[in-house]
Amino acid sequence: MSVRSVLGLALFVTALSVAQQPPAAQPAPAANPLDAVPDKMPFDIPYGAPIALERAETAIAAAAAEAKKHDWKLDIAVVDSGGNLVAFQRMDGAQLASIQISEHKARAAVTFRRETKVWENAIQTDHRPYVMTLDGVIGSRGGIPLVQGGKLIGGIGCSGGTGSQDEVACKVGAATVK
Repeated sequence: MSVRSVLGLALFVTALSVAQQPPAAQPAPAANPLDAVPDKMPFDIPYGAPIALERAETAIAAAAAEAKKHDWKLDIAVVDSGGNLVAFQRMDGAQLASIQISEHKARAAVTFRRETKVWENAIQTDHRPYVMTLDGVIGSRGGIPLVQGGKLIGGIGCSGGTGSQDEVACKVGAATVK
């Protein structure tokens, strides 16, 4: 038998033995975390009476004071429990594009009853880009619901800095409402 025949026979036997082996066990597909059914509805904060102008202005003043301490130039908006603008402040030098963004963040915090950081995390960390298809979502932190006595009375939105800067200032403003 020639060397070529032996090599051919060896390849045939190897191929045959590989073909007769059972296929490797495939790992079970990962469970889709979206299939989980929670016992309670998340972010189920009841809507309350709309925030009064004076309280909105107090929240804005606190957020602006925090921003000023760090030399951040922010636009700050407060909306009521229906998502309507109640008060707004544009700090000197704040970028013009952030006017609408601050309102959008405040409105999204109210309409979805959660911080806008939730959407940012869903898109960037949890790899769930489908949330961008929901009307009114903004995938950037800096929108905080304003809750008094367990009821949602409005939202505050800050824009003009980094998302984390916007969030810090907004949280200071939101802390004035309890």
